[in-house]
Amino acid sequence: MESYATALLYATPFFLGLVLFEVLYGRFVKNQKHNLMDTVSSLSSGLTNVVKDSLGLVLVLVSYPFLLEHLALTEIKATWLVWVVAFIVLDFAGYWNHRLSHHINFFWNQHVIHHSSEEFNLACALRQPISNLLGYYALLLIPAALLGVPHEVIAVLAPIHLFAQFWYHTQHIGKMGWLEYVIVTPSQHRVHHAINKEYIDKNLGQIFCIWDRMFGTFQEELDEVPPQYGVLKPANTWNPIIINFQHLWRLVKDAWRTKSYWDKLRIWFMPTGWRPADVKEAYPVEIIEDVYNFEKYRPEASNSLKAYALFQLIMTTVLMLFMFYNYSNIGFEGLLLFGAFVFVGVYGYTTLMDRKKYAVWIEVFRGVAGLALIFFTKDWFGIDSFLSMASYLVAIYFLITIFGGVYFAYFEKPYAAPNLAS
Repeated sequence: MESYATALLYATPFFLGLVLFEVLYGRFVKNQKHNLMDTVSSLSSGLTNVVKDSLGLVLVLVSYPFLLEHLALTEIKATWLVWVVAFIVLDFAGYWNHRLSHHINFFWNQHVIHHSSEEFNLACALRQPISNLLGYYALLLIPAALLGVPHEVIAVLAPIHLFAQFWYHTQHIGKMGWLEYVIVTPSQHRVHHAINKEYIDKNLGQIFCIWDRMFGTFQEELDEVPPQYGVLKPANTWNPIIINFQHLWRLVKDAWRTKSYWDKLRIWFMPTGWRPADVKEAYPVEIIEDVYNFEKYRPEASNSLKAYALFQLIMTTVLMLFMFYNYSNIGFEGLLLFGAFVFVGVYGYTTLMDRKKYAVWIEVFRGVAGLALIFFTKDWFGIDSFLSMASYLVAIYFLITIFGGVYFAYFEKPYAAPNLAS
C-alpha cells in the first residue's frame, strides 16, 4: 500500500494538471465542457477513491498469487513477451469486468459513479468508486494464472492499465482515423458514456477496441446522434459518497418491499435496472424518457459558494497529498483517522453544494473534531516536522470550515447565478 500511496503522490497532481489544462483550453477555444460544481464533485469522488484504495479497504475473495500458485500450467519467463501477454490478458479481463458492471444489478452499483456526471470531460474520468468492497477481480485473471504470468508483472501493469484510460474522457478530440480500429478513442468512449438508446452499454473496451468488435458491443459515434451524458436514473446530487450507494440502496428497498421471495433473491443478479413488478408499480423511480430534453442537476449556487467549494477541494487535496507523503510515519490507525477526515470532509462540503440544511452540522462537527485533534496532539499527523507551525494553518482551515458551514446554511440566501465554468 505504501508504494501505491507514493505513486498517487505523483499521479494526482499530474491528472489534476491535465484537468486544469482542459478547462483553460475550453475557455480559450470558447467551447467549455466543464461546469464548476460538477467538476468539483468529480474530483472529490477521485479523492475518496484513492484514499480508500490506498488504505486497502476491500474484502479480497481470492488473490491472484493464490490462483497463480494453484492453476499455472506453464510459466512465461520474464522477457518482453510476458509484459505483452500480461497487458493483453489484463485488458481482456477489464472488458469482461466492465461488461459485468453494466449488465448485472449488483455490480452496476460499483460503476454507476463513473457514469453519474451529466458532463463528459477529463474530470469525470476520476469519478471512481468506493463501493467496490469485494475483491473478485482476480477471478477474471484466470487466463493469466493458467499462462503463469508472474504476479509482480500484474502488480506493475494494473495501475498503468488504469491510468491509461484517463485521456479519452474528452470532447475536444475527434475521430482518430485508423486508430479507431485498434484502441479505445475519445469518440468511442463518448458513445460509452452516452444515454442515447443507440449507445447504451456499448464500447466496453478499456484500451483495445478489438473486444467490442469481437463480442458485438461496438458502436461508432454517429453525426446524427449527438451523445447525451449521465445515467437514466439521475443522481441529483453533487455528493459522490451518496452516488456510490444510491443504486445499492434502491436494490435493498426493492428487495425488502417485494412480496415475492424469488424476486428478493434474484433482484441482485438480474439485468441492470430490473425491478420486481409489484414494487415497480407501487414505487416508481424517475427515469429520463427524452434524453435530448431533460433538466440537468443545477441547484442554485452563488459565486461565493462556488469559490468556497473550490477552496474546499484544493485544501482536501493538499491534506490528502500530505497523507500520502507521510504515509509510513502516520501508521495504519492514524491513516484510518486521516482517511475519515477526508471522507467526512468530502461528504460535508458536497452536501453544502447541494444546499442541504443538515450540511452545517457535518461541517461544524468535522471542524471541531479537527481543532480538538490538533489541540490534544499538538500537531496534525506530524505535519509540523515538515513545516514549522503548519498545524496552525490546518487549524485555521478548520475554523474556516465551521464559519463556511454556518454562513452558507443560515446567512447566504440561495439565488441563481451564472455558471463560473461555462
